[in-house]
Amino acid sequence: MPSTKNSFFKSFKKVGLWTGLSRIFGLIRDISTTSLLGASVFHDIFVVTLKIPNLFRRFFAEGAFNQAFIPVYSDYYSSNNEKATKEFLNALAGSFLCILFLITIVVLLITPIFILIFAPGFYFDDYKREIAVNVLQIMFPYLGLISLVAFAGGIQNTHERFSLPAATPIIFNLCLILSALIAAPFFEMPIYALAWGVLLAGFIQLLIQLFPLYAINRLPVPKLNFLNKGSQKVFKLMIPAIFAGGIIQINLLIDTVFASLLQTGSPTWLYVSDRLIQLPMGLFAIALGTVLLPTLSKINIDSHLSDFVEQVKKGQRLVIFIGIPCFIGLAICANDILSTIFLRGEFNQGDVHQSSKSLIAFSIGLPFFMLMKVLTPAFFARKDTKTPMYVALFSLVLNASLNYILAFKLGYGHVGIAVGSSISAFLSVLVMEAILIKQNIVVLNNPFNKFNFSILLSSAFLVFFLLVFSEFINFDGLTQLEKLFYLGLEICISIIIYFGISKAINGNGLKGMMN
Repeated sequence: MPSTKNSFFKSFKKVGLWTGLSRIFGLIRDISTTSLLGASVFHDIFVVTLKIPNLFRRFFAEGAFNQAFIPVYSDYYSSNNEKATKEFLNALAGSFLCILFLITIVVLLITPIFILIFAPGFYFDDYKREIAVNVLQIMFPYLGLISLVAFAGGIQNTHERFSLPAATPIIFNLCLILSALIAAPFFEMPIYALAWGVLLAGFIQLLIQLFPLYAINRLPVPKLNFLNKGSQKVFKLMIPAIFAGGIIQINLLIDTVFASLLQTGSPTWLYVSDRLIQLPMGLFAIALGTVLLPTLSKINIDSHLSDFVEQVKKGQRLVIFIGIPCFIGLAICANDILSTIFLRGEFNQGDVHQSSKSLIAFSIGLPFFMLMKVLTPAFFARKDTKTPMYVALFSLVLNASLNYILAFKLGYGHVGIAVGSSISAFLSVLVMEAILIKQNIVVLNNPFNKFNFSILLSSAFLVFFLLVFSEFINFDGLTQLEKLFYLGLEICISIIIYFGISKAINGNGLKGMMN
């Protein structure tokens, strides 16, 4: 584990800074694409087809692969056996490349079947199916490229080099922004400009990983060796981790399938609201999970259980402390935020209204989405991938059932899908917490403490301020510049209120509160 307690927060701040910056560029990207295509059938196709390689990426790369790879590589890293470590990395790189190549070829050959599976609402419309198939065939090789990027990032994170892996998604966002603003006018259908931009981003992101790996003498030379023991161990751990590492991704996949069957615009409304949820997720929960996994993996739990428990506790307290005000702000200010950011070009006031409803529904589950990013490393670091797999299967069945009931049987449409995701996240977190309590990884304390009281009181004042502010300021009648000013003012005052009251009660800063 990092040599001092301060290094945990230092690494967290570093990852949070770069991840947060990439999320800001992601918002600019979404502004560019929604302004270009609106909530049209073309934008629906783009966001749904992009989710297919992204889903595989998060399952096999950022999800399953890294969750299995980092604990195993941490053992090699600690052993100081240079030859064995390089043989492991070379064998794993060769095997991973081979598998990714085969997956990509299969998908390119049977693309219409993938559209049928992941977006049945597009498949049975000839016009939509043709465009969706073409776009997916252009974009899907991005999976192989970005999976290798995740492999490189896992190596760097184990060496406590977090900045470049966290900053790499900025390249993806910049490529799509430039595609929307510069390349799109040269295409008869602008959606194809975005598809080629995705593929270009994959190549660039992979190229910039080479020098950092060379600098730490960890640039793999791919060799096809399935007999390497370390490589076999990673793939063995990956099988259950494919499910375990993708609880949120499985739910997003189900959301995508159901959304493609709803009215035109539904996938875009869900996508836009989900993107705003991803901002605090990236700034805090994903950044924390990125640092927490290699940190926990380096702790010998048999001799240092208290250190392991402390890090998990610290992570949970941090996401609760941050997640609750984020939920309050997004729920109360949903329409104001969406109007300020997305109301332009082809994205109209009706789209803002529909997106705000799903944003409110998603925001209710935000603290639980964030907690899952902290709890899953507590299992993976101990090489336990089966337990989260069972929780993921429970979440999968629950979310699918809720989506069908809420979106179709009760007629809530895309809002029902968002509500279903939030409920399944809440129940999944309860199950994971109960298991960790039984394993003595999470220790229950008296809930009537200063930390919890500070959150409760700070949240109450925050809710009061936001409700009063919304009564006096009507965003619908403001110019774009005025919206930016008042939204920025609202956010700044909210931060001062929440953190100011919390610090006054606790008597110390954020790092002290976590301890």
